[in-house]
Amino acid sequence: MKTPASAVPLLLGLLAALFFSATLLLNRKMGLEGGDWGWMSSLRFVIMLPLLAVPVLLRREGAGLLRELRACPGVWLLWSTVGFGLFYAPFTLANTLMPAWLMGGTWQITILMGLLLSPLLYRDARRIIPRPALLISGVVVAGVVLTQIEHARSLHSPADLILGLLLTLVAAVAYPLGNRKIMLHLEERGLSLSVYQRVLGMTLASMPFWLLVAATAGARSGTPSGAEVLQSGLIALSSGVIATLLFFRATDLARSNATALASVEATQAAEVVFALLGEVLLLSAAWPGPLASLGLAVVVVGIVAYSTLLRPPAGSAPQPAPDPRPHREQEAVP
Repeated sequence: MKTPASAVPLLLGLLAALFFSATLLLNRKMGLEGGDWGWMSSLRFVIMLPLLAVPVLLRREGAGLLRELRACPGVWLLWSTVGFGLFYAPFTLANTLMPAWLMGGTWQITILMGLLLSPLLYRDARRIIPRPALLISGVVVAGVVLTQIEHARSLHSPADLILGLLLTLVAAVAYPLGNRKIMLHLEERGLSLSVYQRVLGMTLASMPFWLLVAATAGARSGTPSGAEVLQSGLIALSSGVIATLLFFRATDLARSNATALASVEATQAAEVVFALLGEVLLLSAAWPGPLASLGLAVVVVGIVAYSTLLRPPAGSAPQPAPDPRPHREQEAVP
């Protein structure tokens, strides 16, 4: 049976969440082993560069990307630093302060942040916050809170928890803000960059920030260990390349519909489930109690509710939002 077109962004978002969860587990593991968050975050993006360059060069898209970067360097430098730098550096530091499952749960505030940013970013119908989407986002966040309560009580350092929450809040605003501002910039210029080009462009443009972070880490803790380089490489491949491309592909497909876009961002709630399973199976963590298990069930219900929200009424034809420009990424990515 053919998958409905409205479900494709949701499925891509869920698959991205699976690969994103590798970041939570590996960052937590390196943090417990005494790794430096500066090396952990900067190495990921340095290693991502050649990995992302391969598909762009194979698709012969390098020249088009370089023309765009030369035409608007300031825009790319600013919003790539926000979307990648101010997202992942605070995220990584917070991840070293909290268990993977708790970090994954806290990160779900990006669902609401993505919705609340819409009126500030858009001038068309996308600026309206759909009430059903807002309600379901609240349900997902409520489920995430339930998964955290009983475990948060066992933390020995409230200061680390508070700092982790503040850092995660910064990351949760920066990620959708940077991503959407780059997409809006491309819309305004009438350009059609592929997902591969966009992710590589943002990685390149954020590199000055990462070189500064790496230099600071080197001054603070010396050169990175072999284990840090290896595990950062795994994060770069699974989360930085595979998951990011899947997620950006999903946001491209949903960009003209605020509800669909919110649903894609809401699939990140599945990271909590994947991170918890990973900690139980790979890091020998204890399985959550009844309250946390209930929270996981609520998260799943919220994601299913988004899928139902996107489905057109029976007997009606889909009414996609108009897109005034051709966009290559509406086609399947090979």
